[in-house]
Parts: sequence; structure tokens; C-alpha cells
Amino acid sequence: MRLVGLLGGTFNPIHFGHLRMAQELAEALQLNEVRFIPSANPPHKAAPKVSAEHRAAMVKTAIADNPLFKLDSREMDRTGASYTIDTLISLREELDAKTAICLFMGSDAFVNLNTWHRWQELLNYCHIALVQRPNPTPAQPKLAVNLEILLHDHYTENSLAFATKSAGFIHMQKITALDISSTGIREMLERGETPRYLMPENVIDYIKQHQLYTTI
Repeated sequence: MRLVGLLGGTFNPIHFGHLRMAQELAEALQLNEVRFIPSANPPHKAAPKVSAEHRAAMVKTAIADNPLFKLDSREMDRTGASYTIDTLISLREELDAKTAICLFMGSDAFVNLNTWHRWQELLNYCHIALVQRPNPTPAQPKLAVNLEILLHDHYTENSLAFATKSAGFIHMQKITALDISSTGIREMLERGETPRYLMPENVIDYIKQHQLYTTI
């Protein structure tokens, strides 16, 4: 079974936390490729001030030297909210039956999964690889009963189970905890500080060139 990983997000901007997570998951789960999917109109966040085109260009710049990584712009090509279920259905229509989709998700996002559009259908189209966020908040809410049931019914400890069928498993994968956030980087840029060593140099150059966030 061929395995395609999906990392969605606003990437506002992309940084080493995104890139390292994608690399470690690709190796641990033996993925054939990882697609970075910038969200044009995130339904659970305020619209980013930086355009989807710029955010996608930064992703393309950041991943250019890694043959495992690919930019997927399908959410930018759609109108309306960027719902994950629509992205999965669109991908499933393109990929053959011998390809499994693996959706990357932070454990903090999973806590709110039952607020997502058509969330009950997600595992019909993909597996979910959960990762623990660095420094999780101690006040993180208890998992809702319907999510506890979902986790119980679909969880596997076997990291290679994703290769046995095209969708339906949930697996928690440990990764290196890099406590880097796009919000923190934006705040640094607003203060005139450099995000060097938090993100690729060529992305910093892109931000400078296009005067995004603020001039470094």
C-alpha cells in the first residue's frame, strides 16, 4: 500500500516545527510522500492577513530541496471554507485504491475534532496520525465521549498498520518536540527581531523580499 501524508494548516509562516514533524512522521510511518496543504479559508481561525498565495509560496520555498515533500494547492483553488472532509474526498477521487491517506493532526486539534465539518466521515477517507504538541496546556479539556468512542474503535499501537488498508486507523506517534509557533515568529517580526534558526533562511529571504509581517 502506498502511503501519502497530509499536513494542512495556514503556514503563516511555515517553520522548522512543521518541517521536522513531517520528516519524522514520514520516516516512522514509512510514507511515500507528504503533501503540505495551505488552508485558504480556515473555518476555525480568523482569516490570515498574509494571502494564501504568499503562504503557499513560502511552503514551496521551504520544501524545495526535499523530494518527499510536495505542495498541494487544492484548498486555494476552491471557494468557501477550507473543510478537511472536502480535501480528503477530492484526494480520494484522484488516488488509486492502493494508496492510503494519512492525515497529520496535533492532539490539541483532536480534542476539538467533533466541531469539524462532517467529522464522523473523516476516517472513511484517511488514517489519522496524532502528534503531541510541545508543552501541552495542563487545562486541556477532557475528551468528549463521542471522541473517546472514536479513539477506542480505531486506535492502533502499530505504526505500520496504515499500510494494511486505505483508511480507518488512528495512531499516536512521538516526535521531537520543537516549541516553535507561527504566532511567535509573527510577533518577533513585528518587534523587528530575526527568526533565524526557527525557519529556513530562504523563507526569511522571501519574507524580506515581499515585506510580509514586517521588514526584517
